Amino acid sequence: MEKRKIVFASANPGKIREASEILGDGFEILSAAEAGVTEDIPETGNTLRDNSLQKASYIYEKTGMDCFADDTGLEVDILGGAPGVHTARYAGEGKDFNANISKLLFEMERAEKAGVTPMNRKARFRTSVTLIIGGEVHFFDGVMEGEIARERSGNGGFGYDPVFIPDGCDGLTAAEIPEEEKNAISHRGKSLRAMAAFLNSL
Repeated sequence: MEKRKIVFASANPGKIREASEILGDGFEILSAAEAGVTEDIPETGNTLRDNSLQKASYIYEKTGMDCFADDTGLEVDILGGAPGVHTARYAGEGKDFNANISKLLFEMERAEKAGVTPMNRKARFRTSVTLIIGGEVHFFDGVMEGEIARERSGNGGFGYDPVFIPDGCDGLTAAEIPEEEKNAISHRGKSLRAMAAFLNSL
């Protein structure tokens, strides 16, 4: 049986591999570049859903192919939901995630000292996936609850994983647990599995 081609608006090999594993053998996932879109895709929305819809719409308009896009944000309670939609660029344009983590820990320490909900380190990762299939738009969301550690720990994962402690992981950060275990509980995994269930029901 011929695989159904679907474009993922991403250039991240790890994300593409995870999506391929979740969608299964019936689908061939193409990166944006493999579908002929090599320029930067606009990402100027005010919410995660806005951004994922903007990216998926851009790919669909350029290629006419079924496609999906995701956007992920870290929401920290003590910071009023920040960094949120600015998660990837929290420390500024061109800064890496090490700088983002440093800013996050600094801002949380400052908020605690100011007496803003002392000791509340609750946070969550939220992913919004937009699927455009046959010209129709569908949304799938996933959340991973947890809290922010006081310092970095672990060498695995990426992004904020060294300071994010998922609920139910015995105090280990997302950078300390095996990748398979993280994918099973992750925000992106949940949203992609919901999308996969929808696609397989068609």
